[in-house]
Amino acid sequence: MAEDLVLDTAIRDWVLIPLSVVMVLIGILRYFVSKLMRSYQSPDAKVVKEGQVVIRARSLRAAANFIPLKSFRARRAYFSNEENGLLYVPKGQVPNAQAQMFSDPNMAMDMMKKNLSMIIPQTLTFAWVNFFFSGFVAAKIPFPLTQRFRSMLQNGIDLSTVDVSYVSSRSWYFLNLFGLRGLFSLILGEENATDDTQRMMQMSGFGFDPTKSLSAEKDSLDIVQHEWALPKFEQCYINSLPAQEGYSLLFPLFS
Repeated sequence: MAEDLVLDTAIRDWVLIPLSVVMVLIGILRYFVSKLMRSYQSPDAKVVKEGQVVIRARSLRAAANFIPLKSFRARRAYFSNEENGLLYVPKGQVPNAQAQMFSDPNMAMDMMKKNLSMIIPQTLTFAWVNFFFSGFVAAKIPFPLTQRFRSMLQNGIDLSTVDVSYVSSRSWYFLNLFGLRGLFSLILGEENATDDTQRMMQMSGFGFDPTKSLSAEKDSLDIVQHEWALPKFEQCYINSLPAQEGYSLLFPLFS
């Protein structure tokens, strides 16, 4: 049976609160350091052009029923023609996103700066927590949990008799590391550089391939079924009018 512990208030004052405050301050400091280390890059003209083409194709799909069939077919052929369409990308000309990333020295340098701004503070903070606060039971979660959460919440405590709802100081560090995203969004804004989960996902990937969006938009535009909606507007407007005597005398010719 799990044992209930009585946590000393000194642990709250000297472990829990300082650890939370330090994690917030380090996150804010890392945001400004990353902002200073960030280099400005002029946007690629080709990428901007492809993005504008995708936006125009989406506008055509959204307003397809408001233009005649002949005009729609001409515009669709302009975008999705197999010879010179704006959305058509030949198979031999599809760029490799991984090769493009490593061929650009500025992109590789920016990635290294971002990784250093994440790894170095985390390493120092974890060493500080592991040296000064190792073995502390810092907090207790106010609801019961299953045994599956023991390894996540009681990292550094090898006691199977302690209830799962108790959180060790090392686990509290990891909870703050990955759980302060909402607080940083309120303090620093939505576009902040302290989202460690998103940065780890970026480290495991190799960038975004813009040609995939062109191909996807071309496929979506090819399957659009045109149905001109303008001839139905008049009848829909008449049917939407209230059934009054004046309207019935004014609009008998349109029915």
